Amino acid sequence: MPEKHTICLLNDSFPPLIDGVANAVVNYGKNIEAHHGHALVVTPAVPDADDSGYPFPVVRYPSLDIRRLVGYVAGYPFSPEVAYRVKEEKAELLHLHCPMASALLARQLREVYDLPLVMTYHTKYDIDIANAIHGRLLQEGAIAALLRNINACDEVWTVSRGAGENLRSLGYTGEYIVMENGVDLPRGRVPQETVARVTAGLDLPQGVPVFLFVGRLMWYKGLRIILDALAALREKEIPFRMVFIGAGGDENEVKACVRDLRLEGECFFLGAIRDRETLRAWYSRADLFLFPSTFDTNGLVVREAAACDLATVMVAGSCAAEGVTDGRNGFFIEENAPSLAAKLEALCAAPETVKQVGVRAGEELYLSWEEAVGRAAQRYEVVLDNYRSGRYARKNGLEREFFRSQGELMEAMGQLAALRQELKQTLDRYL
Repeated sequence: MPEKHTICLLNDSFPPLIDGVANAVVNYGKNIEAHHGHALVVTPAVPDADDSGYPFPVVRYPSLDIRRLVGYVAGYPFSPEVAYRVKEEKAELLHLHCPMASALLARQLREVYDLPLVMTYHTKYDIDIANAIHGRLLQEGAIAALLRNINACDEVWTVSRGAGENLRSLGYTGEYIVMENGVDLPRGRVPQETVARVTAGLDLPQGVPVFLFVGRLMWYKGLRIILDALAALREKEIPFRMVFIGAGGDENEVKACVRDLRLEGECFFLGAIRDRETLRAWYSRADLFLFPSTFDTNGLVVREAAACDLATVMVAGSCAAEGVTDGRNGFFIEENAPSLAAKLEALCAAPETVKQVGVRAGEELYLSWEEAVGRAAQRYEVVLDNYRSGRYARKNGLEREFFRSQGELMEAMGQLAALRQELKQTLDRYL
């Protein structure tokens, strides 16, 4: 049984900002607090955030709210207050979940308090960088900075083998350990009465297959493959219904595409659903989960679907397909619409097979957060032992020059803030 320790979890996103990594940090915190010691979450400040409901403390560092531009806040991770709080909580290990702004803070804390630093690589950051930064030289610079942060860690975990391969493609040459994420849905389908209540009001005829997608409405999730495949089914007059749960930057374009393909009568957009029981009801109502994404490094939604005995159609060789056997506990396609359309046509004609595969998905793919964090807690013990015994090469954190440059930047930002206030007062006087 692992000893109980205080673990500091750091990430660039946390509720009320919702994404897969934020969800992972929440569940790490809850399960560490419940079973393995004490958790402390360090994350950027978000206006109107209410952290009072968590069973662990949440410490916020300064940030700039740019949610209207990119959906996130930009953290400024140089906060003495946070450092003091980490010391007060007697953190023994730093677990970083994002190699961006929070990584700079984690490296400072590691340097000051002599703590081991673990990082979990959750997502394909090169794609995120390419979407946010369009200049090649700037992209290369951002990736180089990301790699410096990753290389500064004592141990690197990835959520799948595919995530590790992506990390290698960026230029990382160190070792990594696969440490899968879990899901926070309990195993089993919800009662039929709950399903009926949640899905009431939508045109979902009995006997007509219901397909489901849950996730961010971004084209790189394979949404075009889904829509073109559905259009092919419609041309063959194969009845179906398609439910999209989620929101995202490409949402309006996706809806426009649905209109262009004349699929409005078959497709429903429900927006983001945060209530987990409501989400379980949709997993329980659907006949197939569609997830032709090669972007995702872990595909937690595939495991969420499995929790409700719902089988997934996914791209062969994708990260989401790791541990899945085609035709046994999931279904594989090639990464194109004709392949998905052919698979859906065949499965619509074999509903009993689909149900059997869904049951095996639940039996063989489901992994709870309690079990996932339990595995991580066991590895924390190894990391702590390795660190104490000096088995990790001592890595210089942030050099003095770095701190000096950050100090100059902080001073410049302070001057800018003062200038902005002075300008506002002048305008108020004359306007």
